[in-house]
Order: sequence, then C-alpha cells, then structure tokens
Amino acid sequence: MRRPIPLALAVAIFALSGTVISPAQASAGPCRPGQGANLRGRDFTRGAPLPADLRCANLTGAKLNGVELIQKDLTGAILRGASLKQANLTQARLKYADLRGADLTEAELGQMHADHADLRDAILVDAEAGQAEFPYADLTGAKLTRAELTQVNFTAAKLIDADLDESTPGQLKARKADFTRAKLREAKLSQSNLRNATFKYADVSEAEFTQAELDGADFTGALVQGASFIQADDVDLTGAKGTPTGLTVPRPTSLPTSQPEDAEEADTPQAEPARSVGPSVGLVMVVLSAVGLALTVVAWGVSAQQRTRRAARFAVVRRGAEEDITRLGEEIDQLDYEFQVSGRGGMTADHDWRHALDAYEAAKQALSIARREEELHFVARAVQDGRAALARLRSRVR
Repeated sequence: MRRPIPLALAVAIFALSGTVISPAQASAGPCRPGQGANLRGRDFTRGAPLPADLRCANLTGAKLNGVELIQKDLTGAILRGASLKQANLTQARLKYADLRGADLTEAELGQMHADHADLRDAILVDAEAGQAEFPYADLTGAKLTRAELTQVNFTAAKLIDADLDESTPGQLKARKADFTRAKLREAKLSQSNLRNATFKYADVSEAEFTQAELDGADFTGALVQGASFIQADDVDLTGAKGTPTGLTVPRPTSLPTSQPEDAEEADTPQAEPARSVGPSVGLVMVVLSAVGLALTVVAWGVSAQQRTRRAARFAVVRRGAEEDITRLGEEIDQLDYEFQVSGRGGMTADHDWRHALDAYEAAKQALSIARREEELHFVARAVQDGRAALARLRSRVR
C-alpha cells in the first residue's frame, strides 16, 4: 500500500516541476469534476430543500431567487448562469466559486467571502454587499450599478469593464485592483485604499475620491471630469482627461524681473494685500473635513433609504397576505356552519376539508417566518390551495 505524499513534499514536487500553486490550492485543492452534488438547473424557489453540503456543488442554471443561504459553505460551487435574485448570502463562503453570468440582483451579500471567485459578467445591480470579501476575484464585465459596496475588499481583484455607476463603494480596500475601462460615474470612493490601483481609460466622472489613498494609482486615459479629489493622498492624474475638482495645486511663485532701487519701495503698502489674500489654512482644513464627513453620511443614507423602502413595501404586502389568511379562515368557518345547520356534519374525514384546514395552517406558518417580500408567495399559494379545496367541496355536496 502506498503511503500518502506529505503536503510539504507535494508542494516541493510541484515547485520543481514548474507548476505554481497557491497555499490555498495546496491545502484544499480545486474541486474535482462530479465531487459535489449535481443540482444543475434545479428550481429551489418553491421551497425545495437544499442539501446540507453544498461544497463543490453543481448549481449551473439553478433558480435560487429569494433563497436563504446565510453562512452556507459554497466553496468551489458552480453557479454559472444561476438566478440568485434577492437571495440572502450573508456571511456565505463562495471561495473559488464559479458565478459567471449569475444574476444576484438585489441580493444580500453582506460579509460574504468570495476570495478568488469567478464573477465575470455577473449581475449585482442594487446588491447589498457591505463588508463583502472579493480579494483576487475576477469581476470582469460585472454589473454593480447602484450596489452598496461600503468597506468591500477588492484587493488585487479584476474589475475590467465592470459597471459601478452610482454605486456606493466608500472605504474600499482595493489595493492593486484593476478598474481598466470600468464605469464609475458618480461612484462614492471616499476614504478608500486605492494604492497601486489601475484606472486606465475608466470613466470616473463626478466620482468622489475624498480622502482616498491613491499612491501609485494609474489614471492614464481616464475621464476625470468633475471628479472630486478633496484631501486625497498622492494623486497623480498624468494622462487623464477632463477637469477634476478638489486638487491641491501649489500656487506658482512669480519672481521679480529686477531688484527694487531701494528698500523703501519693497515695503510699500501695495504689497500687503498679497500676504492676506485667501482664508486661513486651519479654516480650509475644517471645511474640507466637514465635506468629507458629509459625503460619508450621504453614502450611508442612500443605503438606509433603500432598506427603508424595502421594509415599507414588505409591510404593505404582508398586511395584504394577513388579510387573505383571515378571509380564508372566515370562509372555512362559514362553510362549517352551513354544513352543521343543514345536518351534513361529519366532514372531518373528507379529503378536501382536511386539505383546506392544512392550507390555512400552512399559510399562517409561512406568514410567521416570512422576512422578505418574495417569501410571501408561499402564503399566497397556501391560501389559493385552501380556497380551491373549499370550492371543490361546495361543488360536490350541492
């Protein structure tokens, strides 16, 4: 029997053979074909249970709209073309996952771990991804329009041709990230770490770089029209196009062409206005700090408004669902009363009668656990089933 090769020896063999592997690949390794559960094309939007183990699972083209995937381990999972609209992936692990072309519109991605994940052409429009982790991930061509990206980690990530228009990526960790040709119009990048990031030919017009760290960032060919660089560190816009705002440009010093004939002419009162023009440095710093704070508050306010609107819409829809359940219960009581009065009692053994009662209980249970608008469709389905059972019962006994 062959003994297993130690991990250190395996790494050494790969190194000698010229193949480069990362520490993560050496310890975990990529998923083998067919290693995980085969869930290709499955529809989980109607309450179908997901397997407990989703590592390396094949969920290509699967429907997971509104599905709760909180803290699920989807390491290495294949989710190409999957629909995850409004799914809850809070604190989920998708390291090395394949999400090419996946639709995560309005999904909850807070604190999700997607290190080295492949999200090329993925759709993350209006996604809530605060504090999500995407280091070394490939988001080439991804659509992140209006996404909430506060404190997201994009270290060394690829966002080539990505669309981040009107997104709120404040306080990003995006050192060495590649935003080549990315769309970042009106993006809020305040207080972000963008050291050595690439913005070649990107559109950052009207974007906010207030107090951002930009040491080594490359803006060659980038459109910076109206972009704000208030208190940004080490800004170099060599080769950029357009007129930005907030840049600290040293005033040119003009040397006299000739020496004054005597010292009295050099000290004339006309020279004093030049020494007193402009506000004090302290006042400027106070104003700029206030502007930076205001921009950060605005970014958080936009996210809060989105959540408030969703909560209000959910409350309205939930109230309607609760009224539907109440009416179903009244219909059941009315039919029971009619049968008792007519002397046709004893319906407890009737299949449709039991079905109506079960549907009523299922609707109440679904309502009690619903936390999102999409989850209320289980309530509507149960109410519909209950009414259909009552209709069958009425038509049969009349």
